Amino acid sequence: MPESFLVRVAKTQHVFSAAHFITYDGQCERLHGHNYHIAAEIFGRLNEDHLVVDFLAICDELRDLAAKLDRYVLLPTEHRTLTVREEQAEVIVTFENRRWIFPRGDCLLLPLANTTAELLAAYIGRQLKLAINFRCGIEEPHLRVELDECDGQSATWECRPE
Repeated sequence: MPESFLVRVAKTQHVFSAAHFITYDGQCERLHGHNYHIAAEIFGRLNEDHLVVDFLAICDELRDLAAKLDRYVLLPTEHRTLTVREEQAEVIVTFENRRWIFPRGDCLLLPLANTTAELLAAYIGRQLKLAINFRCGIEEPHLRVELDECDGQSATWECRPE
C-alpha cells in the first residue's frame, strides 16, 4: 500500500474579520461579524523534493485570500430570496420587508447562494485549489479547508481528486 501524507497550515495570520448575515427557514439573521480563521490541509504523496506541497506557497496564498476578504460586508449574489443590487456608490440589499444600504466600498459581493460558513469555506477552498495548481503545479489536489468563525464553530470543505 503506498504511503500518503498530510500537510496542515493553520497560522494566526490566516484570519479575516467580516460582517455577514445568513437566511434559513425563511428567517434572516441580524447583521453581525466574525473573526474567521482559515486552515488548509493538503493530502498526497511526496514529490521528488520529499514534499507534499510547498508550505510557503500555501501560507502566502492563505494570507492573500484572508486579506481579500478582510473588513468587508460579505454579500451573496446567487441567493434565492435575498436581492443584492449595486446602484452607483451603494449596495442595496433586500429580504422580504427588510432593507440594508451599504457603501459600495464596504461590500464584497460573492458568487454564493448564502454566506454560511460552509459556502465561505468552499469559496476559499476553490480559490486555494486554483492557486495550488498555478503555483505548485498540482492539478487536482486532495484539499480540505476549514473555516472557523467562532473559536470552535467551524465548517469544512473537502475536494478529492477523481
